[in-house]
Amino acid sequence: MHRRTLSTALAVALTFGSVALTTGVAGTAMADDQLNLGINSFGAIAVDGVHQRVFVSDPVSSRVVALDYRGNFVAEVSNLRGVKGLELSADSKTLYAAVPDAPSTTGDAIVAIDAATVTVSAQYPTGDVNPQSVAVAGGKLWFGYGTPGTGNIGSVDLTDPEHKVTLDADAAKPWSAAPLLDAAPGSGSLVAGLPGLAWSELGVYDVSSGTATATARKTVAGSELRDLSVTPDGGRVVVAAQDPYNHVTYKTSDLTSDGKYSNTAGSANAVAVAPDGTVAAGNDTYFGQGLNVYKPGRAASVRDYDLINGGSTGRLSTAGLGWAPDRSRLFAVTAADQDNSYDLRILNNPTKAVTSVSVTAPAKSDRTKKLTVKGKLTSKVAVPAGTKLTITRKDLDNPSGRKIGTATVAANGTFSFTNSPPAGGKVTYTLSYAGDADHLASSGSDTVDVSRAATTLRLSNNKKTYDYAKSVKFTAHLGKTYKNRKVEIWADPYGSDRPNKLVKAGTVNSNGDFSATYKLTRDTRLTARFTGDSRYAPKTVASTVYTKVKVSTSISRQYKNKNVYGQTYAYFHQATVPLFTTSMTAYPHRQQRLQIEYFYEGTWYDGGSQYFALDSAGISRVELGGTHDIGFRFRIRSSYIDGAQASGDNVNTTTHGAWKYFIFTS
Repeated sequence: MHRRTLSTALAVALTFGSVALTTGVAGTAMADDQLNLGINSFGAIAVDGVHQRVFVSDPVSSRVVALDYRGNFVAEVSNLRGVKGLELSADSKTLYAAVPDAPSTTGDAIVAIDAATVTVSAQYPTGDVNPQSVAVAGGKLWFGYGTPGTGNIGSVDLTDPEHKVTLDADAAKPWSAAPLLDAAPGSGSLVAGLPGLAWSELGVYDVSSGTATATARKTVAGSELRDLSVTPDGGRVVVAAQDPYNHVTYKTSDLTSDGKYSNTAGSANAVAVAPDGTVAAGNDTYFGQGLNVYKPGRAASVRDYDLINGGSTGRLSTAGLGWAPDRSRLFAVTAADQDNSYDLRILNNPTKAVTSVSVTAPAKSDRTKKLTVKGKLTSKVAVPAGTKLTITRKDLDNPSGRKIGTATVAANGTFSFTNSPPAGGKVTYTLSYAGDADHLASSGSDTVDVSRAATTLRLSNNKKTYDYAKSVKFTAHLGKTYKNRKVEIWADPYGSDRPNKLVKAGTVNSNGDFSATYKLTRDTRLTARFTGDSRYAPKTVASTVYTKVKVSTSISRQYKNKNVYGQTYAYFHQATVPLFTTSMTAYPHRQQRLQIEYFYEGTWYDGGSQYFALDSAGISRVELGGTHDIGFRFRIRSSYIDGAQASGDNVNTTTHGAWKYFIFTS
């Protein structure tokens, strides 16, 4: 039996048994983004909802950079040496910046920047006091100023045409460093916190009269205060400090503790409260969740973010959080310790809880038989019972998918439905959740292998042998199918240097036949393929045909040719050395076998054989040396013998050339 190794890879069928593949995909309305800010340091962030811009201060480069909501650069204000704190006016017309290292001609200053044009519109000198943070409350712009060991609060009267600057707002009890400031929008109350020391101290001032009157002052638990943010109603302040890890909340009325936002991933270093009271609580962890979002009145977070990206970049910067006023985005500034670069992380729909849809369907089912699909919609924030999921079925008749109904979610998030798939093959059921005001959209899917009927397919000429370069017609016959009546015929010649290739594809005729003609130069495996349709399974059949080589042998150096004994004989003198030249279809490392026989008393006997290499053109020249007997008839022939141990390869079938006859005379 003729054998060889095919050049095409074998297909391996994997059987999964009865275990269903379950797929759940968590979705987001828009993908989050991350862009390099191009800054050398980070001071503060402010978000302008009217112009949809993000402002970031860069103290080292002495500038404030403005970007759009997608993180694209818009403009910058330079020559603001050491610029730190930022505060946007309630009407979003003016951005105030604390500039502690302003030129000596003006001293330190609060700089007003036109938020629309991103140009300096005014400058309010503060004297050499090192302003660090700013907040608007009670009709004034308040700023915390000072250096380690001494500090206080100053103000700029925004209603005064000359914008009078006043220092030492708390002369009775100065601060030991420049305090951080914040206030609820439109509030007459100002909250201050002592940053970066071994203890944490908070203060609250009534500034509704235009002067600062302390209403509460307290040293609170923890150390290394880094950020604080006042709730929209002004009733609480959320503090981020190195110790304790949690973001602790205090009542602004008396600075008593009023709960906390739990965090165990790292030291709290940033907090931002949205206009509706949603809290973004960040920490400087190297691993795990670096940012958690809490809805008003909820002790558990609704959204958690890992900003580290596998440890490569992304630790949250101190005070690096800012809300879009409509809560559609949360902006976070992250820093890479390796190269001191800063990125802006744009987190879309941060107040919506992530959802996930898991779907489990049977691994196999019969076509048109009812099957049951089950699943579950999960989220940190429970989805209401009765929520509808859209069911889409994708099959061979509907490759783009077709909506076939809805599934109803139970109180525990589970759902199930039945369906009778009309098409066979791979059938995918996808369950889609559209999301709502509190949840992100998501979807999940699972695939069922639905049975299909078997058809018949035949291909002609199996195991036949043909001459070299013969053009042969191969006919495939296809039996009953549903819609698909197309057949492909492929040819895979023996030898790794020839790929399997499509010969012809088309539709069978009314008799179910489809033919293609192929020119044979090697043994070849011809394959007929029916790719299947929604009711009949794919089918493949093969025919292997064998192809001879082209071989001829010529004799030279004889002194004559004569037709005797029914053949043409070449006559050689006994001393002549005959030359036999063989021409054979070329193939790398191929050899031809040269066989000699002699005639004695009416019978041809074997005189021996030997393999000789062919050159790249398929030529072999062999001389017959030695002592030549006279009075005997001889014959030779060249053959290709199939097999690596014979002629060196197996790409053709064994082929014998014609016998050539010769005689030696004296």
